[in-house]
Amino acid sequence: MSDLPNVDERRRAEWLALYERMLLIRRAEERLGKEAQAGNLPGGVHLYIGQEASGVGVCSVLEDRDFITSTHRGHGHFLAKGGELNAMFAELWGKRTGICRGMGGSMHVADVSKGILGANGIVGGGIAIAAGAGMGIKVAKEAAVSVCLFGDGAANQGVLMESLNMSAVWSFPVIWVLENNGLSEFTITDRVTAGEFTDRARAVGMPAVTVDGNDVLAVQAAMAEAVDRARAGGGPSLIETKTYRIHGHLEAEEAFLGGYTYRTQEEIEGWRTPDKDPILRFATRLLAEGGASQSDLDQVNNRVLTQIETAVAFALESEDADPELVFDITFSGQRP
Repeated sequence: MSDLPNVDERRRAEWLALYERMLLIRRAEERLGKEAQAGNLPGGVHLYIGQEASGVGVCSVLEDRDFITSTHRGHGHFLAKGGELNAMFAELWGKRTGICRGMGGSMHVADVSKGILGANGIVGGGIAIAAGAGMGIKVAKEAAVSVCLFGDGAANQGVLMESLNMSAVWSFPVIWVLENNGLSEFTITDRVTAGEFTDRARAVGMPAVTVDGNDVLAVQAAMAEAVDRARAGGGPSLIETKTYRIHGHLEAEEAFLGGYTYRTQEEIEGWRTPDKDPILRFATRLLAEGGASQSDLDQVNNRVLTQIETAVAFALESEDADPELVFDITFSGQRP
C-alpha cells in the first residue's frame, strides 16, 4: 500500500502506468534522436517528442483486438499500443530480430498481434486502411474498434473526406484521431488550412470533439466515450487532440531546410515548460494529488532507462537483415 495520504490505489496504479508509458516513449525517442544525429541508424527518423499524451491517452482504453493505423511519426503509437521495444529498436537498426525482420524500418513498424496495422511513410496512408479495418469489424460483427491516428497535414488529403463519409454512412466502428500539432511538415498548418477540422466530421453527421492533447487524462476520457459508442454500434467519432511537435519534422531537418526556418527556438522552448510539456504536466499533477512521490517517479525513470539500454544492446547484437527477403516480401516470384 502507498504511504501517500488519501490515495485511491487503483487510480494511483493506473496513473503511474500512463506516466511510465509516456516516459518510455520520450526516452526511447530521445535515444533514437541521438543515434540518428550520430549517423548510427540506416535511415531518417520522425520523432513523437511532445505528443506522448495523445497516443498514450488514446491507446490506454484499447485492447489487442482493436486496430490502429499510424503515421510516419509512428514509434510513439507503436509503444503506446503495447508494441515491444526491443523489436522496434532492432527494426530501426535494420536487424533480423526487428518487428518486420529489419525490412520495414522506422516508418513501417507494425505488429498485427497487437492490432498495430502499421506506421506509414505516405502522408494520410493509414486513413483508408483504418476505414477498411472498420468495415471488416462491421462485417464480422465483432466488438472491436478501428482507430486512425493522423496529423493535421494528412487531414488535407482527399481520402479523409471519402473515408469519413463511408464510415458515417455505413456506421463503421472507427475513431478518427487527428493529432493537431500545428505543423504540416515544414509549414505552419494555419497557413494552408481553412476552417475547423472538427467541422469536416460534423458535415457527415459524425460526433466530433477537440481536447487538450497534452493532457493524457483528457484524451483518455474523450477516447473512452468514443470507444464505448463504437462498441455499442453507435458508429464513428472524430477526436482532435491539440498538441505540439517539439523536434523537427525529421532529425535531418536542417539538410532539407537549407537555412529556412518555419518557427522560432523561443516557440519550441515554450512547449518544454511544466505547464505545457505533457510529461512534466502529468508528473506535477501526480505529485500534487498524491498519485506518486518523487521517489516513485525516479524509480520509473530508472526502470525506463534500463529498458532503453537493454533494447539498444539487443539491436546492436542482432544479425543484420537478410537482403534475400526482398524476393519474398517485396518482389515475390520475381527472383532473377
